[in-house]
Amino acid sequence: MPRYEYRCRTCDDTFEISRPMAQSAEPADCPAGHADTVKLLSAVAVGGSSGAPASAPAMGGGGGGCCGGGGCG
Repeated sequence: MPRYEYRCRTCDDTFEISRPMAQSAEPADCPAGHADTVKLLSAVAVGGSSGAPASAPAMGGGGGGCCGGGGCG
């Protein structure tokens, strides 16, 4: 189940809640009972055991911009 991080605007506490994605937009009270909270954008942890070193470039995709990474003329 995904974990979502929130910050209480009243007491400035940061807390996490595990809940289904379908409930991700619902309000969440802080552990102290305050209702004035905001959901934070959290960095996504990506990991795995593919055997490739962490610095290895990802396969596929790439580049972008106006010409898909082809080094516009």
